[in-house]
Amino acid sequence: MMNKLLPLLLITGLLISCIQNETVEWEDGTWIDLTHEYSEETLFWPTSSTFKIDTVFVGITDGGFYYESFEFCTAEHGGTHLDAPIHFYENRKTVDELGLDQLTGRAIVVDVTEQVSQNRDYEIQISDLTTWEIEHGEIPDGSILLFHTGMGAFWPDAAAYLGTEKRGEEGVAELSFPGIHPETAQWLVDNRTIKAVGLDTPSLDFGKSELFESHQILFEQNIPGFENVANLDRLPPIGAYVVALPMKIKDGSGAPLRIIAHIKE
Repeated sequence: MMNKLLPLLLITGLLISCIQNETVEWEDGTWIDLTHEYSEETLFWPTSSTFKIDTVFVGITDGGFYYESFEFCTAEHGGTHLDAPIHFYENRKTVDELGLDQLTGRAIVVDVTEQVSQNRDYEIQISDLTTWEIEHGEIPDGSILLFHTGMGAFWPDAAAYLGTEKRGEEGVAELSFPGIHPETAQWLVDNRTIKAVGLDTPSLDFGKSELFESHQILFEQNIPGFENVANLDRLPPIGAYVVALPMKIKDGSGAPLRIIAHIKE
């Protein structure tokens, strides 16, 4: 009887060991918040409504206890947020249709700060990816791809971050910030398998884009985008694990996003 139990006991021990090791892995690392807070300073596209918050009640109630409550209103696409594929491609996934597996995973970070420092309208090139791969290896399947442009350092200064403080169509005409070149987006969908893509700018496409081609190319393949991501300077090129959970808006084209990253010590 004991001989029959030994294999079961061995498997059980291995499972317990694996669970314990996984717990230690998460406990020993550092969590990095990649999310800008929402406030009346939060930056939005010049034609979008901005974040508004109103007080419902703050103070001591008639019952003698302290109570706070607020209500807020915001556009889907502002602050640190998710673009669902339906945002720029018909009949693709909405916010609530994106699976948790697609919004979590190992991240790679491609640093293009030097290029952007020379041209704030820089469009990220295929060569930026192939150069990264020469040093770190081919982008693994199922990665979350993040581009660190350095623009996050200017948040929430609209003139420095967006290129303009103006609102409306006048503001759109003066937008100036980096993004992903459409040829790079096409190379990614043709040659690599990624879960999502994000960057520390207001848009996947650069500020002067009129057709938003990178959005279209990526979203056709149901690859969502993370925009206005914070603190990408704190992430290594490889090794971070990202959790990017949007407000689950039914049929939403986008949503406020709480995105965090875990780094092993």
